[in-house]
Amino acid sequence: MSSTPSCLIVGAGDGVGAAIARAFAKEGLAVCITRRPRHLEQLEALAASIRAGGGQAHAFGVDARNEAGMIALVDRIEAEIGPLEVVVFNIGANVRFPVVETTAQVYSKVWEMAALAGFFTGREAARVMGPRGKGSILFTGATASTRGGAGFSAFAGAKAALRQLAQSLAREMGPRGIHVAHVVVDGMIDGTFARSIAPDIQALLDEDTILKPDEIAKNYVWLHNQQRSAWTFELDLRPWKETW
Repeated sequence: MSSTPSCLIVGAGDGVGAAIARAFAKEGLAVCITRRPRHLEQLEALAASIRAGGGQAHAFGVDARNEAGMIALVDRIEAEIGPLEVVVFNIGANVRFPVVETTAQVYSKVWEMAALAGFFTGREAARVMGPRGKGSILFTGATASTRGGAGFSAFAGAKAALRQLAQSLAREMGPRGIHVAHVVVDGMIDGTFARSIAPDIQALLDEDTILKPDEIAKNYVWLHNQQRSAWTFELDLRPWKETW
């Protein structure tokens, strides 16, 4: 195994996840990015772009809802790439349905993506970081983590569960030297989805009234680099004009 520390981003899409991967690669970590297997081609392209910029990056097609798959992924990274120093759980799973139209299948799937997968990620990170007494486990939250909005019963339930998981992990693993933090990202984020629904996206970017992935990512690096005498558990990020 290499002595280069590694960073795992679970849910490395083209927005925040990709920005976090690039940010930690610049910090000198060997970045491991994952999404479901059907997105492997996109992941490989992101990994290639990071390597082209001088960083280390590896792509894995893994469904984070699969317990055996997550165990195997963490074991492989530890054995072949380097000891995990940072693990970021960044799966969104945002859907909107009126409650009477929210089926059991929808509710269960959103919970599996945003809560169960977060549990597998956090548990496996704790398993390998705990004996070393160092590392950061960072969870991406949303507005729904703390406030359930109309039409977001499934998403709010899952994100609230993820937040409580993060709290439990922080209280258990903090005394063992593991920094666990939860980041509430409150507002529209620049990316493929935002650009599909906001025709004035450039104006929003120019005015800083939409969250920029690279700016979000800087905070994850900052959290990881915090000195343990003043650790942050929860950090909320929103544009300066966001109503909250």
